Amino acid sequence: MQDLGIKVLFQGKNFLRLLGGLWVTIKISLISVLISIILGILLGMVMNMKNPVTKIITKIYLEFIRIMPQLVLLFLVYFGLTKAFQINLSGQLAAVIVFVLWGTAEMGDLVRGSLSSIPIHQYESGKAIGLTSLQIYRYIIIPQTVRRLVPLAINLVTRMIKTTSLIVLIGVVEVVKVGQQIIEASRLSVPSAALWIYGVIFLLYFLTCYPISLLSTKLEKAWKS
Repeated sequence: MQDLGIKVLFQGKNFLRLLGGLWVTIKISLISVLISIILGILLGMVMNMKNPVTKIITKIYLEFIRIMPQLVLLFLVYFGLTKAFQINLSGQLAAVIVFVLWGTAEMGDLVRGSLSSIPIHQYESGKAIGLTSLQIYRYIIIPQTVRRLVPLAINLVTRMIKTTSLIVLIGVVEVVKVGQQIIEASRLSVPSAALWIYGVIFLLYFLTCYPISLLSTKLEKAWKS
């Protein structure tokens, strides 16, 4: 019977190495998401201001990040900045910088959209019953904004986790890179190793992202009812 190559997963510490690579992926994603949420909330509030200057600046930033592919941004930060300004950046730090730039833009737009979706009469009603601006935001606007924002923010987390697969191209030893190393080391002894290694990587990404996606769907349904 032809060797299917599954044995390569259990040779030495190959499976543990894959799990270690997955942890690098998750760690970069979590750090990027946490920073992006904080900066994105601030950016979203700025984007919602009536000042035309801030509107233009934030619009340019948002469009630049959306138009520029994440891979190009990774190369620009990791290869471009290090060479041009003699900055010593690790691959992981460069990845965090790029994903924070991207995540902040996306999160800021989500916050802006959530704030804009609150009907103007709710602000006016708060003023009519004597609430201050701070109280209006605390008791009326923020609770509704959070309900709209959380499911969208959770979806952003899953997108960021999946997009971290690009960092293999700047040498970060995450789960895809580890898989490539195992496949390369086994290409003569186990030619079919790629099928099993990439299959397991797919499964690891699925097991990581699906529960997060499921949580987003459940929250959205619960808050709509």
